Amino acid sequence: MGLFERYLTLWVGACIVLGTALGHWLPEPFAVLGAMEVVKVNLPIALLIWLMIVPMLLRIDLGAMRQVGRHWKGIGVTLFINWAVKPFSMALLAWLFLRHVFAGHLPTERIDSYVAGLILLAAAPCTAMVFVWSNLCRGEPNFTLSQVAINDGIMVVAFAPLVALLLGVSAITVPWATLVLSVALYIVVPVIGATVLRRWIMARGGEAALAEWLRPLGSMSLGALLITLTLLFGFQGKQILAQPLIIAMLAVPILVQVYFTSGLAYLLNRWLGVEHCVAGPSALIGASNFFELAVAAAVSLFGLSSGAALATVVGVLVEVPVMLSVVRVVNGSKDWYERPKKELCRT
Repeated sequence: MGLFERYLTLWVGACIVLGTALGHWLPEPFAVLGAMEVVKVNLPIALLIWLMIVPMLLRIDLGAMRQVGRHWKGIGVTLFINWAVKPFSMALLAWLFLRHVFAGHLPTERIDSYVAGLILLAAAPCTAMVFVWSNLCRGEPNFTLSQVAINDGIMVVAFAPLVALLLGVSAITVPWATLVLSVALYIVVPVIGATVLRRWIMARGGEAALAEWLRPLGSMSLGALLITLTLLFGFQGKQILAQPLIIAMLAVPILVQVYFTSGLAYLLNRWLGVEHCVAGPSALIGASNFFELAVAAAVSLFGLSSGAALATVVGVLVEVPVMLSVVRVVNGSKDWYERPKKELCRT
């Protein structure tokens, strides 16, 4: 690892501080950037996400996608976590922390809205940033792409009834425009573009040429990640400093949820004998959230100034640093993961 990658955690911390400070002191430029959106999808963030996921997508050989069936165990674990565990465990954690542990420190009239926002966040599996996390843990790119595609397909039919069940309401307004545009921007367009670029590179120099392209693109990807983090915290700089205690309390169930679901997925994959290059992205996909969809749904259902909208925004702020910590755990535990079970029992 180079100097930049080795101290990534330090750069992340610096970007959080810088973004929050700039968002508080210079709100106008961030307001302009934040307003550059189409159906709740922020275009500058979308561009940065493209820059982040291009190196991962260039590694994908679509011709090898037919072999992804051999990773059915990892796919099964991720689907189980995303749709049978995560939404329900978040409902439980929100009830525990917001209605009991922190109830005396939160505005009573907004608690129901906070809980709803957390449930919306957990019911939407991540679409774009997963490629970044998978790339950082050396995940199997074909598995990652296939898993994201399957999740997107399920989300189209399952998001509304699942949220309706957990919120106890009869009808959920799904922001279909946000969902469709996000899938197009974060999956369809970059996959097509990366496939065309990969074929062009391979036709002119083969694997060696591809490696030459990927070397500088890796640094570009991490740079885009840090700029994204600065923007996300800059967009919410004033709000973070205005009500830091509420944001910290809302972050607790999100943090517990991420570590619980990623840890459960990781251990289930190991128990099933899944390769580490699949178990890593499986755990990360199982833990991260599709925050654009969650924010859009919260705004459409409860309003821009609602507690639900604030709760989903906290999810946005927590997403990058906490997922980077999960990547670190996955990478650091690779030797343990790959040790034979009998050897673990002896130790």
